[in-house]
Amino acid sequence: MEARAHIKYARISPRKVQIVLDLIRNKPVDVALAIVRNTPKAASEYLEKLLLSAAANAETNHNMDRNNLYVAECFTGPGPILKRIRPRAQGRAFRINKRTSHITLVLKEQE
Repeated sequence: MEARAHIKYARISPRKVQIVLDLIRNKPVDVALAIVRNTPKAASEYLEKLLLSAAANAETNHNMDRNNLYVAECFTGPGPILKRIRPRAQGRAFRINKRTSHITLVLKEQE
């Protein structure tokens, strides 16, 4: 039995999210939540909401005990890239890529 939560089109680069995901993988939910809340990264805001959502899904939809939950899987992938133009000298233009992420979190119950 597993509980999932997704964030689609999060306006943060997958590379930045991956740093925080590596910290919480295979940790109990309460420990993972504490790590995310005390990590000074931009991705922490997204991941805190995602962890709370996945825990709520586990309790509500699957009748799992919150005290036995742990982060079984967590991964991120690239979403669509918003392409923007930055004016430069002598009439040139440089491209700015504003990346997005699809983040998935899977919680399972320990036996």
